[in-house]
Amino acid sequence: MKAALMFGAGDVRVVEVPDPVIQKPTEALIRVTYACVCGSDLHPYHGLADTPEGVSMGHESIGVVEEVGADVRTLVVGDTVIVPFAWSDGTCAFCRDGVHTSCVHGGFFSGAQAEKMIVPYADGTAVVVPAGTDESLMPSLLTLSDVYLTGYHAAVRGGVTAGTTVTVVGDGAVGLSAVLAAKQLGAETIILMGRHTARTDLGRELGATHLVAERGDDGVAKVMEITGGLGSHAVLEAVGHMPAYEQAYRIVRPGGTISRVGLPQYEDAPVGFGSLFGKNATLTGGPAPVRAYLEQILPQVLDGTINPGRVFDRELPLDDIAQAYRLMDSREAIKVLIRP
Repeated sequence: MKAALMFGAGDVRVVEVPDPVIQKPTEALIRVTYACVCGSDLHPYHGLADTPEGVSMGHESIGVVEEVGADVRTLVVGDTVIVPFAWSDGTCAFCRDGVHTSCVHGGFFSGAQAEKMIVPYADGTAVVVPAGTDESLMPSLLTLSDVYLTGYHAAVRGGVTAGTTVTVVGDGAVGLSAVLAAKQLGAETIILMGRHTARTDLGRELGATHLVAERGDDGVAKVMEITGGLGSHAVLEAVGHMPAYEQAYRIVRPGGTISRVGLPQYEDAPVGFGSLFGKNATLTGGPAPVRAYLEQILPQVLDGTINPGRVFDRELPLDDIAQAYRLMDSREAIKVLIRP
């Protein structure tokens, strides 16, 4: 089968690899019908050392079940399923607590940018799409494997409720998803910090009430002006770089919450008096336990309440995966849908 492998920084290729084979009775084999490139895929795209054997890429997918292991009970051959970016058994203490990304038998996918893939612990991981679902909804359903529910996780962990003031730092697909999620949770004021007009225009359509293109001191001043000098109840940080975090703690309201879902590209973050302690601010966030939210949000996509698939502004075949990475890296695309 064909699969996308990364062999070093900037070097993504489609190559022939052996078809995956079910090894355990709890696994399922799916034929991937929809995949995509994630902003987090760009981190190795910038910095992966030369890797002659290649690294399998991709963690967001929808597919059709082709085979199930002997112990799989909730899936049958022919089902269309959404596969979250992390697999989980659905039964351990952490899964029961809704933190599926910490499942004791879990892990994180790579290899979804391919024609086929194995889903471990298929009963606890994959979610069936109702038969007969309109094909036009598949891009939005694909966002439930990661990007929209990562934005939703940011908003939930940030305590966004009716009437709150929210600032979203970052205008990528996760940031735009966080805007939509904050709108759905009832936020009154939603400030989107970003400077790419095509993205911030979409952010406005998804629910942002204010746009701030400035960064650094100027960006902080603008947010404080919009919030009457008080700051935001919730700051949803969707970038993962230190300047975004520093901006977040400067604009969070005393007693407020910073919710980070951008994959951090740093280990040390200020938490002392001048950042969090002095404001009685809360720091939260982390990898989104997509499986905890998926079945709750799925009906909102099916009935048209939300259309998070709008973050996809390009579609390419798997053979053109290198182009997809290039378009996202150059900010010519927000998020690229891949059709194996």
